[in-house]
Amino acid sequence: MSERDSNVRVVDCRGMACPEPVWQTRRALEDLPPGAELEVLATDPMAELDLAVFCQRTGHELVRADTRDGLLRARIRVSPAQRPGAG
Repeated sequence: MSERDSNVRVVDCRGMACPEPVWQTRRALEDLPPGAELEVLATDPMAELDLAVFCQRTGHELVRADTRDGLLRARIRVSPAQRPGAG
């Protein structure tokens, strides 16, 4: 995991298959305060759908999800009422 700037943490899940991108995302979100944003990079074709369902179940906001040339860049905002165990 790396940080691009002080406000957005990046989780690089390229090359990981389902369900690993969601697990890595969940772990990273547990360490972030409400309102913080996480960017997830993934190449798994199901990652966008999996992350959308994860956010819906946990209350986090999927701010955007763009896929270009097989690379998903998803931005997730931590919910004010985190439910890390959900999902």
